[in-house]
Amino acid sequence: MAPGTLSPAARRNPRSTMPREVARRRRHGGDRAWHPTLGTGPLPRVLTLLALALMAVVWLVPFGWGVDTSFKSEVDASASGVDWLPDAGFTLNAYRTIFDQGNLPVWAVNSVVIAVCVTALTVAVSAMAAYAFSRTLFRGRRVVFAVIVASILVPPQILIVPLFRQMLAMNLVDTYAAVILPQVVAPAMVFILKKFFDGIPRELEEAARIDGAGNFRVFWSVVLPLSRPILAAVAIFVFINTWNNFLWPFISTSDPQLMTLPVGLSTVKDSTGLRNAQESAASVLGSLPLLIVFMLFQRRIVKSVATTGLGGQ
Repeated sequence: MAPGTLSPAARRNPRSTMPREVARRRRHGGDRAWHPTLGTGPLPRVLTLLALALMAVVWLVPFGWGVDTSFKSEVDASASGVDWLPDAGFTLNAYRTIFDQGNLPVWAVNSVVIAVCVTALTVAVSAMAAYAFSRTLFRGRRVVFAVIVASILVPPQILIVPLFRQMLAMNLVDTYAAVILPQVVAPAMVFILKKFFDGIPRELEEAARIDGAGNFRVFWSVVLPLSRPILAAVAIFVFINTWNNFLWPFISTSDPQLMTLPVGLSTVKDSTGLRNAQESAASVLGSLPLLIVFMLFQRRIVKSVATTGLGGQ
């Protein structure tokens, strides 16, 4: 058969010679009709927006109720039924009680210092470990990585007693190190970063090595700049988890000057016998810094999480 001529089967069924994607587009009337992100009409988009709005309301209503309760008197906060406008009006008594009985500035500074240190150390340690698993070949590599992945399934509460005994043996109880160091180990972050590093083309690293760069230089100048979205996402997750962590700081510290904000607010409630209004005020104060951080960096946060997810890593 001469080049460029069609076989008898192709002349009977021209679509058989078309690429599958082109034939699919023609069957569905062009790109716009079959494109998965556009849908077939406005109804799917409206339903999606309604579902998102419903989820937002489900989250915002309890939070709004907590903020509203924190500005009520204890009598109005303890009353049965749902009443957004208290009979006695709004008051700041719950916040005054917490500020008078507690040491919020010190606890807030402790929370910031601990969360920042844990985040920085976790990102650094997890990134180096993940890069080693992704690029280095050594005996027992798969076994060690399997153990790290399996450790994700271990509840952290199981490790409280051995970790506390270890801190006692090292004389680190009631120190910043006792609160920070055990939280640096994050197997889930090592797994996430390792999967991301696996997707980075090795040709870029080989080009850097041809120019004379060593392993650490390649990691610092090539891999980390390409991994900014996943590093930002990991840092966000670790910071939020560390800020909200109550159990380990509560176990490892008894000095009021070293308590974090969640632990300190719990001691205020225990000592003053707080009720609904004061408990709501304490919850609002504990979540307020995270809300401020999100409002200031929301574009960066959303971009980091979205880019990481779209990358398929």
